[in-house]
Amino acid sequence: MEYRSSPIRVSGSDVGQSELSAIASVFERGYLGMGADVQEFEGLLAGYFGRPVACVATGTAALQLAVQCCGIGPGDEVLVPSLTYVAAFQAISATGATPVPVDVLQDSLTIDPDDACRRLSARTKAVMPVYYGGGIRELDRVYSLAEEHGLRVIEDAAHAFGTVFGGKRVGSTGDVACFSFDPIKNLTSGEGGCVVSDDAEFMERVRDARLLGVKGDSKARNSERRLYEFEVDSQGWRYHMSNINAAIGKAQFEVFPMRAAMRQQLAQKYNEILGSSSSIQILPYSYDDVVPHIYVVRFASSAVRDQVKARLLSELNVETALHWYPNHYLARYRLPAEALPVTEDAFSRMLTLPLHTKLSVEQVTQIAQFVSVAAESQEVPLDD
Repeated sequence: MEYRSSPIRVSGSDVGQSELSAIASVFERGYLGMGADVQEFEGLLAGYFGRPVACVATGTAALQLAVQCCGIGPGDEVLVPSLTYVAAFQAISATGATPVPVDVLQDSLTIDPDDACRRLSARTKAVMPVYYGGGIRELDRVYSLAEEHGLRVIEDAAHAFGTVFGGKRVGSTGDVACFSFDPIKNLTSGEGGCVVSDDAEFMERVRDARLLGVKGDSKARNSERRLYEFEVDSQGWRYHMSNINAAIGKAQFEVFPMRAAMRQQLAQKYNEILGSSSSIQILPYSYDDVVPHIYVVRFASSAVRDQVKARLLSELNVETALHWYPNHYLARYRLPAEALPVTEDAFSRMLTLPLHTKLSVEQVTQIAQFVSVAAESQEVPLDD
């Protein structure tokens, strides 16, 4: 693979004429805010998950509304893995609750139920497992922990649209699931997200809270009209989705099966080449079931990681990333050094390789082969 004048991005949007045509139809109708397109998109998603859906402005908004509408607020705590984007922590603290950083499992980098149990307190009201890269492990133990201690489970499935876990589509079962439709996610609406749950009272609170707490406003908006006399009895936010974003989402939904298969094919190709290396650790997922959002590997040391990262950019113009900077390193959520040893070790050695549907199998093959040779040339095998 030769050096490219334009970089290979680590992530990327895949939008085009169908999305432009969908937006144009909204412009032609002239109702840009929350209305019929949002209702239609919610209908598509509800059919996909087999249960009620509320679309919102972002995935972060979905998490914040989920926490708030579970009745969680000041004085309460939510258990959440530190190895996730700061959005999850900010969504929790925006309600007045405290996010409690939890360590992750060594193989999957998803929440460690044993560490979560150790961090329980009388103030714990929920646990937020994160589908890291699109997959998860030991979710049954998370639900057992929640049932034993009377906790809500708010699944952060931002990376996992389309993933099947335990034979069931993520979002189709469980307590509450939140998805992101930001520009680079498995399915995008430009910006957006959704909350999914069978809890009817909870979902009604979400629908009101996304529209500034105006009771029943969602029904009016679906008919593309406004309420001018109304009641508000709880805190709400301007977190609804627009028809413009929903139109993009609907166009994306039509091609999602093909896009999902492309992501799985690329991840399988990475696994095929990198999985046998003694110098590289991959996530333990079957990409027949997981629809990956990112592809993360770990090297023998931070020095090896840094060298591979630098060579990819300098020799091939291939961008990489680090997902994610642990939240317990941040001033707002800081814990003492070495508080979460698996998270800290993983972050020191991890690297995210390019994965999106603008990539070809040939490009991924060349990237993976380069990474494999570069890592093994360091002659520092991973510990068993």
